[in-house]
Amino acid sequence: MTEIKITIDKEAVYEEVAQTTSYTGAKMMDNDEKAYDRIFTTEGDRSQLERFWNESCVAVCEALKEFVLEERNERGGLSLSLGLSSAFDVALEPAIKKELFSFFVMNIVCKWYVFTNKKEAGEFATSAVGMLDGVKRKVYYRRKPKRPQRKEIMNF
Repeated sequence: MTEIKITIDKEAVYEEVAQTTSYTGAKMMDNDEKAYDRIFTTEGDRSQLERFWNESCVAVCEALKEFVLEERNERGGLSLSLGLSSAFDVALEPAIKKELFSFFVMNIVCKWYVFTNKKEAGEFATSAVGMLDGVKRKVYYRRKPKRPQRKEIMNF
């Protein structure tokens, strides 16, 4: 079995959520003067974002439940230990981490947009689902076995 550890930094996710909502609010101000104030997440929205963070953690654990050895949702973020096949390609680990980070951002933004920007909520939900599916495909991926070459056999 191959064990990988993944940590998702909650503050980094919240910063990315703030950037995304800020950008969306700013680009909509041409048609809606109050869009920025309505859409942009602030420190006052933190308790709601925390709920969305926790829901995202549950979704990740549900999607990866057969691999989860340990899960810790603490102040600083989510830490996961996953037990994967010994044929798992460890070169995929950085991509899994990046895709999980993006899932958290998209999923939290999607849930926020249900309240503040319904028009774009569906697109973000679709992206979040696609990212979590991508993570699942990566953890299920197995390297093809390599046949020993004649040289390798002779060295034994």
